[in-house]
Amino acid sequence: MYSPDIKIIKEPIGKDELLRFAESTFGDMAKIVVDVEQKIMAIGAELHAEAESLLMEREGSKRKDTWGLNIYPGKPTEEWLEFDSMVNIKPAHGNRSRKIESEEARSKVAAVVNGLIKI
Repeated sequence: MYSPDIKIIKEPIGKDELLRFAESTFGDMAKIVVDVEQKIMAIGAELHAEAESLLMEREGSKRKDTWGLNIYPGKPTEEWLEFDSMVNIKPAHGNRSRKIESEEARSKVAAVVNGLIKI
């Protein structure tokens, strides 16, 4: 069973809603998992793995397409994403660390997040 606080985002949300997710979980930060193929994300989980599992189960996301990150809505948008999560360790897909190593993958993730959050 998943936390009822996790929300799958398919349509843009406002920054006020993003702030509520952050405040209800970690205060100044929220955990997000993005599916770069479907251009959707899950937010509000205590663990990235829980959000990733929810995307896989409910939306048919594939592991190779999901990336975890933290978002700090109080920071300027050019600084608000932290590409660090255990779900990013994917040696079979060329990522051997918690950080998203590929600039191309980071750009895709950022584009999805920035497209789903209205500033």
